[in-house]
Amino acid sequence: MSILPRAAASLLATALRAMRVVVVTGPRQAGKSTFVEHHPDLLDRPCLSLDEPPLLRRARENPLAFVRSEARMTIDEVQRVPDLVLAIKSVVDRQRPAIRGQFVLTGSANLLMMKQVGDSLSGRAHYLRMWPMTRREQLGLGCTGAWSGFFEHEVAGWLDMIRASKVPRADWREQCARGGFPEVAVVSNGMSAAARALWFDGYVTTYLERDLRDLAAVADLGDFQRVMQAAALRIGNLLNQSELGRDVRLPAMTVHRYLNLLETSFQIIRLPPYAVNRTKRLIKTPKLYWNDAALALHMASGGVDSQPQGAHFENLVLCDLLAWRDLQTPRADVTYWRTASGREVDFVLEWRRGLVGVEVKAGAQPSLRDVAGLRAFLDEYPRSARGGIVLHGGDDSYWLDDRIIAVPWWRVM
Repeated sequence: MSILPRAAASLLATALRAMRVVVVTGPRQAGKSTFVEHHPDLLDRPCLSLDEPPLLRRARENPLAFVRSEARMTIDEVQRVPDLVLAIKSVVDRQRPAIRGQFVLTGSANLLMMKQVGDSLSGRAHYLRMWPMTRREQLGLGCTGAWSGFFEHEVAGWLDMIRASKVPRADWREQCARGGFPEVAVVSNGMSAAARALWFDGYVTTYLERDLRDLAAVADLGDFQRVMQAAALRIGNLLNQSELGRDVRLPAMTVHRYLNLLETSFQIIRLPPYAVNRTKRLIKTPKLYWNDAALALHMASGGVDSQPQGAHFENLVLCDLLAWRDLQTPRADVTYWRTASGREVDFVLEWRRGLVGVEVKAGAQPSLRDVAGLRAFLDEYPRSARGGIVLHGGDDSYWLDDRIIAVPWWRVM
């Protein structure tokens, strides 16, 4: 089977030349191991997976001896032995001259958020986040959506840029049901709904019984799974932990801890509000999303007949935006904008000192009344906001206002 190119390949190559350690993190089953094993700059080194019991035992017994066993190495699932991070720091700090790209680590948890990790490797490591495959990665194009173009082109040229896109048409419902995990989206392309449900059942079970155990002790996995389901039912909504706790009948502090664990393991995303503003009464609560629209759909329903809704479409767009955000230099940012009076923009992209608003509409023909939030946002930030985009489920591309275009989602993603 051929290995599809990933959008992060060039950034990894750059990081290997610049830093002594590169840490590739992201959700489990997002393709991190395959990515590093087949990257052309890493083919000449051993890849040691801590999923293998003998290697795991060696790493736990003597972390320093383990990381000294090879001049260069890739360590897969490093979060299983947090003490390896301090051992790696000791080795690279004593290495003269410094070896660029000496260690490549992969992990299904955010090492910077793990209490067990004694050092962040600040100044020594680049942290590269990988998300489930974008649609363009699944098509073999090795990239994210065309978000950079909205900053690199003048607003007047946006429509021509989008119409020149050569990607095939797609139904957002089918894309949401398939998601971006390689095993479901690519390797087993054409997988039935029943088979997908079985795969996601296995994903959740493995996460609960192995990955979660590596992060923290959870007394009742049933309680934790109920929090997962409740979170999946709230995608795209403002996160109210007290309300969620009442629904699952758990104390607020327990819900808070469980949500932190889900975020540390890249399962949920707390999307922050746009903060640099002049508006006095902005909503400041984060919005809740999942790492994959198909996983959120499965977690919420657990059935093979569940149908994606508009919130899943929104989650699908966010996943592509996150993959784009984490590959940009200088770093981009993705937030949302909402006022107490109800004006809202689903996503705000900030890059190169400019802002672009993005609205997601499941219908096929958005009209001017659908962009009241975008218009208010553009009026609020006339100097920095470049324009607005309405992604929809139809086929037509057209202007809605002098700085707002409506475009099919599949032409952008």
